[in-house]
Amino acid sequence: MNRLSAIALSLGLAALVPAMAQAAEGTPVPGKDKVSMCIGCHGIPGYKTAFPVTYNVPKLGGQHAAYIVKALQGYKSGDRTHPSMRAIAAGLSEQDMADVAAYYSASAVQAAAK
Repeated sequence: MNRLSAIALSLGLAALVPAMAQAAEGTPVPGKDKVSMCIGCHGIPGYKTAFPVTYNVPKLGGQHAAYIVKALQGYKSGDRTHPSMRAIAAGLSEQDMADVAAYYSASAVQAAAK
């Protein structure tokens, strides 16, 4: 690697540090208190919604927390278009998203341990 490449790589990595530091750390316990809007669809095994089209609602328990946060961010920004999810995500802070994701990612582990 030449010197110019090393400098470019260092600058690129340095730019990532602030973005990584801003990511909220989720906690399952407060997340449990924030999922009331989720349970009505995601808490029913095999549930399908008919609005706006027939849609198989995914199970969230055991899903990777980073995926859940990314999905919620996508709904909030408008990159994902399901109207109900957009409305719910619009009211969530980054900390709320991280806590909900932590709760759901840990929930399958707890269920399997019983």
